[in-house]
Amino acid sequence: MSDTKVLRLVKKSEADQPERAAAPTPVPVVQRVKPRPPKSKPPIAVAKTRERPQLSREEMLKIYRTMYQSRKLDDKEIQMKGQNRIFFQISGAGHEAILVAAGMCLKPGYDWFYPYYRDRALCLQLGMTPLEQLLQSVGAEADPASHGRQMPSHWGHRKLNIVSQSSPTGTQLLQAVGCAEAGYRVKLIKELKKRVRNFRNDEVVYVSLGDGTSSEGEFWEALNTACNLRLPVLFLCEDNEYAISVPVEVQTAGGNVSKLIRGFPNLFIQRCDGTDAIESLAVMRRAVENCRNNRGPSFVHAKVIRPYSHSLSDDERLYRSTEERTADAAHDPVQRFGSLLIKEGVIDEDGLQKLKDEVDREINEAADLALASPQPAPETATKFVYSPDADPTSKDFDTEDSAQQLSGKPGTTVDLLNRCLHTEMRRDPRIIVFGEDIADCSREESLDKVKGKGGVFMVTANLQREFGSARVFNSPLAEANIVGRAIGMATRGLKPVVEIQFFDYIWPAMHQIRNELALLRWRSGNEFAAPLVMRVPVGGYLKGGAVYHSQSAVSIFTQIPGLRVVYPSNALDANGLLRTSIRCDDPVLFLEHKHLYRQAYNKSPYPPDDFMIPFGKAKTVREGADISIITYGALVQRSLVAAKQAEQQGISVEVIDLRTMSPYDWNAIAESVKKTSRVIVAHEDSLSWGYGAEIAARISSELFEQLDAPVRRVAALDTFVAYAPQLEDAILPQSADVLEAITEVHGY
Repeated sequence: MSDTKVLRLVKKSEADQPERAAAPTPVPVVQRVKPRPPKSKPPIAVAKTRERPQLSREEMLKIYRTMYQSRKLDDKEIQMKGQNRIFFQISGAGHEAILVAAGMCLKPGYDWFYPYYRDRALCLQLGMTPLEQLLQSVGAEADPASHGRQMPSHWGHRKLNIVSQSSPTGTQLLQAVGCAEAGYRVKLIKELKKRVRNFRNDEVVYVSLGDGTSSEGEFWEALNTACNLRLPVLFLCEDNEYAISVPVEVQTAGGNVSKLIRGFPNLFIQRCDGTDAIESLAVMRRAVENCRNNRGPSFVHAKVIRPYSHSLSDDERLYRSTEERTADAAHDPVQRFGSLLIKEGVIDEDGLQKLKDEVDREINEAADLALASPQPAPETATKFVYSPDADPTSKDFDTEDSAQQLSGKPGTTVDLLNRCLHTEMRRDPRIIVFGEDIADCSREESLDKVKGKGGVFMVTANLQREFGSARVFNSPLAEANIVGRAIGMATRGLKPVVEIQFFDYIWPAMHQIRNELALLRWRSGNEFAAPLVMRVPVGGYLKGGAVYHSQSAVSIFTQIPGLRVVYPSNALDANGLLRTSIRCDDPVLFLEHKHLYRQAYNKSPYPPDDFMIPFGKAKTVREGADISIITYGALVQRSLVAAKQAEQQGISVEVIDLRTMSPYDWNAIAESVKKTSRVIVAHEDSLSWGYGAEIAARISSELFEQLDAPVRRVAALDTFVAYAPQLEDAILPQSADVLEAITEVHGY
């Protein structure tokens, strides 16, 4: 047989043709067949005129080798799990053909990859070795994906641009969009060309998902932005008709997600039999070409099978009939392609068996090496929770003494935050600012005719006018979209500073914040990271803020390792802490109390452009000898008022403003408590389970012998903030509440 022999008469699925294309593509006519009955496999049609991909004998054998290698790695892991030598297994069986095809069309280390747990064959095709995959199975330190921190099939490889994958389904989709958007922004921003590396004009971002994941809201958010910006994202939906035990007709209206998304503009949609390697290759080539030519995103809907249970924690016999599973077996991609090789004369049965035996030996040897590879040392458990390269608690981030050089008319917190954003964006063209309503005016033709929005609280006013719409822009009203895209951008080296319009609406982004943003560096063993800043207006005392504009559940975020939490109480601190947040190498939740935005008592002249306050450095805002108050945010001023009133009773109160909540300044707390021997922790969160509970517990544990009275907490009631002013005053802690606590603790 000739090395370039064209394969002919290979069976094709009825779903061969593109449903929507961004550019005309010649498509042959296929013989149409009757719709398949429920719960059966798709009928097969024969392509009459389509030109098949031309592949050499070596290419054909390599396709089979990778597919078989992927299957046998699954089998080996299943065997090792049965021997209790590994602890989890989830297979990519049945998905091999479409994944090898995808890997053949894309460029490792050039394109970017956001796979999901079935994508073993893709990673092999891109260059990951069986040993590297088995190192993850056994939890070895040498595992390139996570260095023993993640369970098997959570792919990652820095050299191949395979970005660390997590367990939650669908969170990778928005990050992939952000990764592609980083390339889009780099093309628009001239100053970035000398500041960032590894961006190519024709790069493609691959992201995959199962059919079940298409039910996630973030799937639709990702498609929306990718299509709106015409980003080169290749979405691959590997449809094996089951999300664990839930079949596709229960998951998806009409049972066909590619029909549901036909209304998205600029989206090149292709469907194929993903168990047919040749058809899959033809489809993937068209999809990749569409992205590489910057025509917009592509969506490939590949019908595949799942011959094994969802994972070894699942037993598909509990919900799938024998007949259904037998029908799947007839479409096994490894068996189909092996039979095709023999039928076309590429190899005979003896040669195919020799190839299999060679792969089997290779995998057995790799398994032995993986089992002998050391696991991570216990003392490494806390490595890479935060950046090892930049410590925002260090003197490198402390220029607070330069505050003596203040100049200009005193400005509010809003003014000094806005000034910081302007100066930092001039200094670093990598900074990208976006969120809901933060631009001056999205319709640029109207910019000269309007004052401009610049955020609900005007913190981002005039940023778009100075730095342009490529760096300052509005997002959809979708908080997960904001944070997920920002993670993808930060992974590529940009520095997003995003705004969540109100703390009360941060919860749709919680999945991205908790499971992705804060975890990315640690779970990848420092192979990937996403340093960015989330600015969030927070808190009550608004008179009319009510339930959904007054929340401040800060303790939920301070207990997330990997996330810095900052909470300034005045204009000057806000400026210095925001600058530190932007320049540090970790993700930061920067909380801006709405009540403090324009208060006259916390105004300040402008500090120099390099003014920074390090994290974990509290400030003694009032010296005292009898009682210490540990507080932050809006309670700082209320505590100062109470302290002055207590002074009239002969009680000397010291007030400590934490300024940053994670990390917090334990040394400052300890020194103050040792001096006064009495302490109050005051905060705006609810009393039960609030931030103050941790501070109070640590004081009681480590400073018990220094105390002359129990630690007292002042906080909000264990309820929600009401609209009526009288109710709001009763719910939130007031100066009178702090004064009452001072009197009681002093008299103990």
